[in-house]
Amino acid sequence: MSDAPTLVKCLVWDLDNTLWRGTLLEDHEVVLPEEIRRTIVELDARGILQAVASKNDHDHAWQQLEALGVAEYFVLPRIGWHPKSRSVKEIADGLNFALKTVAFIDDQPAERAEVAHHHPEVRCFDAALAAELTGLPEFSPAVVTVDAARRRSMYQAGFRRTAEREEFTGPDEAFLRSLDLVMEIKRADDADLSRVEELTLRTSQMNATGVYYSDADLRALIADPEHEVLTVSLTDRFGPHGAVGVLLVGYHERVWHLKLLATSCRVVSFGAGAVLLDWLIGEAAAAGVHLAADFRRTDRNRMMEIAYRFAGFTDAACDCLAELRSADADADAEADADAGAAGSGRAGIEFRHLVADRRPAPTTVRVEAPALGPVASTGSTSGAGA
Repeated sequence: MSDAPTLVKCLVWDLDNTLWRGTLLEDHEVVLPEEIRRTIVELDARGILQAVASKNDHDHAWQQLEALGVAEYFVLPRIGWHPKSRSVKEIADGLNFALKTVAFIDDQPAERAEVAHHHPEVRCFDAALAAELTGLPEFSPAVVTVDAARRRSMYQAGFRRTAEREEFTGPDEAFLRSLDLVMEIKRADDADLSRVEELTLRTSQMNATGVYYSDADLRALIADPEHEVLTVSLTDRFGPHGAVGVLLVGYHERVWHLKLLATSCRVVSFGAGAVLLDWLIGEAAAAGVHLAADFRRTDRNRMMEIAYRFAGFTDAACDCLAELRSADADADAEADADAGAAGSGRAGIEFRHLVADRRPAPTTVRVEAPALGPVASTGSTSGAGA
């Protein structure tokens, strides 16, 4: 097991004599040191969200952050007079982050102790260490993906989207149509690999198999003309949702093999999984083949099983599956020869089968995607939607 510390996903800043020098309600002027500004900007570039928990007048403090040119870097600010442990918990809940992924920095030992007492999982730092945070391993992700670098803007867009949804009085489908959703499905390239690997590793509720594919596995599959590694991203009028899904498809003469489908839980409410499956089923129908999907029950992926059944997959037998069983036997033989191969083996994995048919275009999202098939590797992108 790795001894590396859990990465911090959100750093919560105190303000007075922590983020800035001085006390807002007492001093004529407060100053933001350049080393603190550099820390804020660098953490943001690494995909680490930042928030504020400060005992101050909200409007006055926020105006000061704006005047210092750093207000945009902070999500879910909690500025008021309640305990900072409460503020930290509200921020973690608002982001849907586990407390063990949250850190808190404050110049006052009593404030750090109050947070640590109520939330021992939260890592607390003395303000004297603020300029050194970027050198600590818990603030240093091994890879900074494209999505990580814009994580803050994606969360801010998400908050605006949620606020508008709460105020929308019509049916859900009408709201989704109002978003101008665009789903882009594309063949993975080198720039996508870290995010694809992350999705296979971190996505559990909407992961059909729970199988992890390493960077080396993915590179080999991308280079194989009998396989497709596809990434899925979603955008709407509020901005990008980022990479939200990955598909791994193997081509056989009579059947396409969906070896992996993983989608982010963030887009379940947008119906992204159903749109994605319907698109893939339509591509298989156009190629005149059946579709078989791997599925392995875990204690968390019941939602994925339901998604497959709603799409029309069953566990009924079909002669076409003989091709896949033969291919699996060959893969298992290779795995025995190379025990270090990640993603190999089929322990606990079952087939779900479907006779592919054309599906109606989605009414709430426009799909931009390539044509699939072993001879369509250079196929053009086409659009579909309402």
